[in-house]
Amino acid sequence: MKAIVFFTALTIVALFCYSFSSNPAYTSPGIIAIGSTNLNNAIAALDQAAVDYKFGKITLDSLQKNLAATRVVYKKIEFYLAFHYPEYLKGNINGAPLMQIEKEGTRPKVVDPVGLQVLDELVFSDEAKDQKSRISILAKKLHGAYGTLYAELDKNKQAGRFGITAMRLQVVRILSLGITGFDTPGSLNAFQEAQASLQGIQQYVQENYKPADTKIVLPLLSRAIQVLENPGTFNAFDRLSFIKLYLDPIYKELGKFNDEADAEYMKETIAWNPGSTSIFAEDFLNPYFFSELKKEEDTDDLRDLGKTLFYDATISNDGKVSCATCHQPEKAFSDGLAKSASNVQGKSVLRNAPTLLNAVYADRYFYDLRAFTLEQQAEHVIFNKDEFNTAYAAIIKKLKENQDYTKKFKTVFGKDGMTRENFSKALASYVLSLKSFNSDFDKYIRGESTTISQEIKNGFNLFMGKANCATCHFAPTFSGLVPPFYNENESEILGVLASPTAKTLDADTGRIDNQIYNEYAWIYEKSFKTTTVRNAALTAPYFHNGAYKTLEDVIDFYNKGGGEGMGFTVKNQTLAPDVLDLTETEKKDLIAFITSLNDVSAAKAQLKATR
Repeated sequence: MKAIVFFTALTIVALFCYSFSSNPAYTSPGIIAIGSTNLNNAIAALDQAAVDYKFGKITLDSLQKNLAATRVVYKKIEFYLAFHYPEYLKGNINGAPLMQIEKEGTRPKVVDPVGLQVLDELVFSDEAKDQKSRISILAKKLHGAYGTLYAELDKNKQAGRFGITAMRLQVVRILSLGITGFDTPGSLNAFQEAQASLQGIQQYVQENYKPADTKIVLPLLSRAIQVLENPGTFNAFDRLSFIKLYLDPIYKELGKFNDEADAEYMKETIAWNPGSTSIFAEDFLNPYFFSELKKEEDTDDLRDLGKTLFYDATISNDGKVSCATCHQPEKAFSDGLAKSASNVQGKSVLRNAPTLLNAVYADRYFYDLRAFTLEQQAEHVIFNKDEFNTAYAAIIKKLKENQDYTKKFKTVFGKDGMTRENFSKALASYVLSLKSFNSDFDKYIRGESTTISQEIKNGFNLFMGKANCATCHFAPTFSGLVPPFYNENESEILGVLASPTAKTLDADTGRIDNQIYNEYAWIYEKSFKTTTVRNAALTAPYFHNGAYKTLEDVIDFYNKGGGEGMGFTVKNQTLAPDVLDLTETEKKDLIAFITSLNDVSAAKAQLKATR
């Protein structure tokens, strides 16, 4: 179950801790005490540098060097700050350079982004010379925001918890947001900052654990740091080898230090599973975090009941539509149509049907993010006049008239178990079982297989680098579920056209009309959920309108910079409009990688079981 309390609880923890550890051999303020002071000084110097730049006392190059140095200081203790103060850092210190909303009562207020990422994008852009006042204001706000946080850190020096957890999540952050360039949108100083993050982790481990316990992890950290000393260019860096040889093994080794009590607490509060041994493991995320269904409630009998309901058309109003009508196992739980067929002959539903493989791993559901839980997602389908066109009362009435269902519900829930809630639990259990994390690529990066083609390797490195795919489709889900806490779904404005060759944008208004009125804001017009690219090679056609028939069409769209890059007027396009300059070979390599993410073992099992 989703637990927003995590952020409140950890903020309270942070108010009473200065250094922290998970059962270390000894503790030392070290990296946190020194690093937080160094950061305070660095941000103060950045503030002054921005003022000096505004009045022409220093060059832009000097300001850029100052900012880069400040970010490196921040990265050394980011693992601590971002774990204990995630929402504060996102809103004030290092959030994405995109406009967000703040809720004032029942109304949203659009706010401009602030912090280090915003400064990185602006100071390293062609606009810097014309934005001197804005740069100075942003630096001043950053100085004040960190000063508030620093004052709390300075007051509270009691030992705390979650040190290993914070460092393991930082490794995830380096992989998904660091070396991809997400965190450095202007400078692309991704490797210098990743190196600083690993140095901070290294120093914390050295300070808090005995040498005998760190014989594996410290050499791994040292070698990773050394590789980042001379990484080459941003586009040429071999991210696949770096992840496979260093980041994933470091993640695994740090996990051996987990405190059991801390690990149990994490299981209940965030999506990440501290018991996982690989960032690409099937159990890296906890599916029950995203559902109202609890792990202890989930059984084989419940899943079988859910499967029966999933394929049963009689529960719809006209007895002709089942869940499997739009989510067919032989089509990777999609339907191959641009827009799914309605129960009204000759009519379609509003949007394309996405795959249900890994569908549970989302904070919000549907392209417009209108549903907040897996169960709520099913509810929308049940009541929709173009889909099931029914209600729970009518469904339960039909089920009670069926002796087989009466028996199955009694077996799972007891005599009076045929209820709306239990119906939802059964469907959720089945959808939860549709996992897809055992593709050829997954097995290779986990070390379970020894070879994949050079085209796949090239494609992954392009996906994580030059092609900018991974800055929206985050590893390892390769969707818009934001790491490292995986508790928020991104939606993006891409400027999707009515068709690849159309002269107009698609008319669908997207998230702005999802009827979540406390989010009704212009920044969400034509904004759509970022879906997974896992199994994308099997789930054509693409985008919310299903107008793009091939992966070649999709990659060509991104290569041109989306709608804005092609010359269309797109309000607040969140996709960078820059041309990617992908060669034909690079496009084919990207498709090879995306195809290597195919894993329909769950789909095949379900197809076999239903025949």
